[in-house]
Parts: sequence; structure tokens; C-alpha cells
Amino acid sequence: MRLQVAAGSNSSPHVVLVRERIRINGQPIGEELFTKHFWQIYRRLEETKVDVVVLEVGVGGGYDCTNIIRKPWVCGIVSLGIDHVKILGDTIEKIAWHKAGIFKCPLWVCPDLEDYQVDSKPLTLGLAGKHQHFNASLALQLSHTWLLKRKSVTGESYTSTSAENGSLLKGNPFKISPIMLKGLADVEWPGRAQTLKHGAVTYFLDGAHTMRSIQVCVDWFKEASAQHQSNASGRVVRVLMFYTSVDRDAAALMKPLVQCNFDFAVFCPNIIETFNPSKADLEKLDEKISHCVNMERCWRRYTDLGESAHLHTEDSLAPGPDKKGDTLVFRSILSALQWVTQGRDPVLADPAIPVPPADPSIRAKAAPLRDAAEIQVLITGSLYLMGGVLKIFQLRPRKWNI
Repeated sequence: MRLQVAAGSNSSPHVVLVRERIRINGQPIGEELFTKHFWQIYRRLEETKVDVVVLEVGVGGGYDCTNIIRKPWVCGIVSLGIDHVKILGDTIEKIAWHKAGIFKCPLWVCPDLEDYQVDSKPLTLGLAGKHQHFNASLALQLSHTWLLKRKSVTGESYTSTSAENGSLLKGNPFKISPIMLKGLADVEWPGRAQTLKHGAVTYFLDGAHTMRSIQVCVDWFKEASAQHQSNASGRVVRVLMFYTSVDRDAAALMKPLVQCNFDFAVFCPNIIETFNPSKADLEKLDEKISHCVNMERCWRRYTDLGESAHLHTEDSLAPGPDKKGDTLVFRSILSALQWVTQGRDPVLADPAIPVPPADPSIRAKAAPLRDAAEIQVLITGSLYLMGGVLKIFQLRPRKWNI
């Protein structure tokens, strides 16, 4: 039996459109509704007449504004990582203290996904990566607990929600309903372990920006890249496209990526384009370019490429010597994508999208990209970088204000 309820959610950050933060039944609210009722919807989700609200804690939990919700139906926490250290602290213990502020109900640990019971239909996840098994179990426990408390499920017998295991309570695995199985299979999360194939170019997008998530990204990319390469008709060229915010430890985040054996590493700020940039982008452009140059130099040290040898578009520094596995720095996401794809992505090959002129030596460096049977591009380091890439893919020619 399918349970008919309307579900509203508020989360952050958005990837492409700010409306993604506010969803009804999984879909971002429409432009007209967002424009008309922005503050009312942002502050009072109940005005949209939803039955349940999924509310994401901003940062931490100890002093978060979501603490105004004194009696939530159920709370959940995913695995902890070192992030937002200026606010939460630089150790797991300090971060855990803040996260503990989220709990306003009993605590138990989720069971393994493999422990749940299903009928003949196999359990599949719409999100790639082994780490999503833990997230799926958490999602099952949260939804199951809410359903039990709301007493909206009839005709089926459920076991106890939790059982003691020493000093910890452990959530009981249960028989997953068909609608839950469908939800796990159909779930989408743009910019997280996402694969997009555009002609000869395959993009692997993951907004990983912490040490733990970067390692998870590496594991996922290595497996997914190998699967795609096994179906390629010839040589595959791998490209890393990377950016992370200035306040993060870029050197530490990049180090695990070296094991992916990229043919090129490309660095660019999280600015979509520079032919018509916003005032905010212009004000931070020089700082972000300098940050990209520093990341590029660090990457070259990691990969034994010697001193920095930037390869740029016409508005940047002079190119360096010809070396295999070179690094490049561009001033925008669009310029980086255009160089990496070399006209082989039909989405970017539209004549309405401007192509900045490039130095002939830079074009010569791209010969392996033009000759490859397939180009694989891992884009990671920042959710805002993901958002810029996905926004470029979604733009129509008429929206390029040149």
C-alpha cells in the first residue's frame, strides 16, 4: 500500500538554483511561488501544507537556529568529518560535542544495509558509492521511525525500533516496503558521485571538500572510471578539474587524488565565465586565480612534474615547457571545460557559447584530448564548482548574455 503524504524539505547548500533548498515531494518549488512567497516559505514551511518537514541543520548543532524545533519526530546524524573547523573545532571530539546538540530524542546506531529484509526484488541504490549504503540505512531508519510514530501504516506488523547492544541501542533492520525500495532506487543528488556522458566526454562530478569525502570520491572514481574504460574503443584520457575554497587545506585534499593517474590536471575558480562576470566575481577573481596557481604548483610537486608550468587562455600567464601530464590554470569554469573537451562535448560545442582565443602552444598540448577515444573528467573539490558546471550544462544559447 502506498502512503499518500506531501513532504516538504529545506536544506543547503543548493547546487545550481537557490530554489533547490526548498522542495515539495522532492521537487524544487517553482519560480513564481518562490518569488511570491520567498520569506514566508523560507521561515514557515507549514504554510505550504506539508505533512512532514525534513530540516537540515546548518552548521554543528549546539547553537544552530534549528534548535527552535524543540520536539522533532526524529533526528539523524551521518558520519562525522573534519569540516568548518573555525566554528566547530579541529578534532572529532569537539565536532561531536556540537553535533550532539542535534539530538532531542533517544540515540541508536543504524544497522548495515545488508541486514534489511526485502522481497524478490533486489535492493538497488540510485546513488553511486559504497558510502551511500550507510546513508541509505539512515534514511530507512528515519522514515520508518516517523511512520511508526505517526501511526499511518496499517495492515503490517513492525518490530521494535531498537534493541540494546551493550551500552548502545542499535536500530532493528526491518522488511523494506516496495515504495521505500523505489525511493532508494530513484533518488538523485546532483553533484554527488554523478556521472554525465556527453558524446566522447564522460564527466564524473563529486562535490567532495573534506579529507574523508575526497577519499570516498577517489574510491568511487577509480571503480567507475575502470568500468567506463572497459567499454572504450581506444585510449582513454583522464583529466582532473579541481577547485576548493581558499580557507581549506588544498594540498591535503589533492594528495589522495594523485593515485588516479590523471593525464592532465586543470584548476579554475568557481566562476562560470569572465566575459560578463558579476561584480562579486570580479572582486575575488585575482585572489582565486592566485589560489589556483598555488594549487597547480602543489600538484606538480606531488606528481614529480617539477616547477610550475602553467598553461592558460589568452588572459593569463605564459605557458611552460611541453611535459606529459601537464597542469593548466584557467580563469573560469567555461574556459576550462572548453579546453578539456576540445569541441567533443555537443553541449559545449554550440556556436552561441563564446570560445576565448587560445595560444597555439596551448592547443598543441591538447592533442591527446582530440585523439582519445574517450575523455574522462573528474570534477571535484567544491560544491560551488559543481554548481557552476551543472549550470553551464543547463543554460540555453539565448541565456548567454554576451
